[in-house]
Amino acid sequence: MLNLSSHQVDKNTSQDRFYSLRSLQTPRAGKLLAKILLGLIIIAIAALFLPWQQNIRGKGSVTALAPGNRPQTIETTIAGRISSWKIREGQYVDKGDTIAILSEVKEKYFDPKMLQRLREIIQSKESSLNSKREKSLSLQRQIKALQDALQSKLDQSKAKLEAERVRFANAKNQYERNKKLFEAGNIPLTKFQDIEYKYQGSEADFINAEIEIERVPAEYLDKINKAESDWNNTLAEQFDTEAELTKQRNELANMEIRGQQYFILAPQNGFVIKASQGGIGETIKEGDALCTILPRSDDIAVEMYIEAMDVPLISRGRKVRIEFDGFPALQFSGWPSVSVGSFGGVVEVIDYASSKAGQFRILVVPDKADEKWPKQLRVGSGTKGWVMLNDVPIWWELWRQLNGFPVSLYQEPESDKPVKKSKTKSEEK
Repeated sequence: MLNLSSHQVDKNTSQDRFYSLRSLQTPRAGKLLAKILLGLIIIAIAALFLPWQQNIRGKGSVTALAPGNRPQTIETTIAGRISSWKIREGQYVDKGDTIAILSEVKEKYFDPKMLQRLREIIQSKESSLNSKREKSLSLQRQIKALQDALQSKLDQSKAKLEAERVRFANAKNQYERNKKLFEAGNIPLTKFQDIEYKYQGSEADFINAEIEIERVPAEYLDKINKAESDWNNTLAEQFDTEAELTKQRNELANMEIRGQQYFILAPQNGFVIKASQGGIGETIKEGDALCTILPRSDDIAVEMYIEAMDVPLISRGRKVRIEFDGFPALQFSGWPSVSVGSFGGVVEVIDYASSKAGQFRILVVPDKADEKWPKQLRVGSGTKGWVMLNDVPIWWELWRQLNGFPVSLYQEPESDKPVKKSKTKSEEK
């Protein structure tokens, strides 16, 4: 209707009297629903501009930060047979406590008096070695005595040779003078023959003295060479004995150490959590696992695995919210301040290589500024974690999730920035 008339029907006529007019009116419930929907749309649009803290999700388990505080397997050093167990699973042991005792399985070590016999062999070898050393010293003294005797004999022979040379020279002069006298007829033949005989004797003695001075070195050198040969043989036997003695001592030390390996000792304080071998009389090989021990320590951390695409966004010192299995929690990842039941942590270690296909491992330690982690935590318990990043509007986070984009990062983490070294005065010059 154009409502051109001054007489309006809707004011003079009640619409409730006519069914068609009543059906054209908007129901009150519809108006209320429209208002509610409009309010919800306005609230939703306003909520899109609320701050949302971006985060990186990861799953993992409880572990220890230091490798020495993680569960470790106790292995046997030698092969043997389990004679007895000295502990039970779940029992607390101190460092050095006996866990199990092994017995020998190799024929070479069956003799219970093997250590005593080895010590007796070593004592015999030591006595033999001392005798050879004494013999070596005696031969050295004999060689020295022969060398001194040779020198003394040479000195005597030289002195004798010099005396015979003088005696021969005098006899020769006397012989030559008397020969002239005899030829001149001044002395009888008998006297000349006597002088000639003395001259020939002096010459023979002189020649014998020369031969003697050459014979003496040959005689003594033969004795010295024989003594040196005996000395070298003695030294060779001495060195062989020393080698055998060293070998026996090494075997004795190995046997003493092997005897200690029969007792499997706890390497540190902790709890025995699992026995890999059971029963008495079971035979185990070298390196077989005997049991697992969990060191007693307050060192605790969370081992989380995150996607490779998120690794560049994480740095040491980043805050983390953690939810432990078995502990009720209500976690709002974008609003950690209103979360209930989660605990705070700090990123301590980021692996430089992937631990799993497409995933990297990080280690999270408790945040000292946050609530303490529960004492009931056990190594291996499952966890869920959220590494907290920057604040963005909710509409931005929804748009990123729908497009599959990585988490935003406006600037490089400070801990990952390269440290610039300040130039020294000498470098500036």
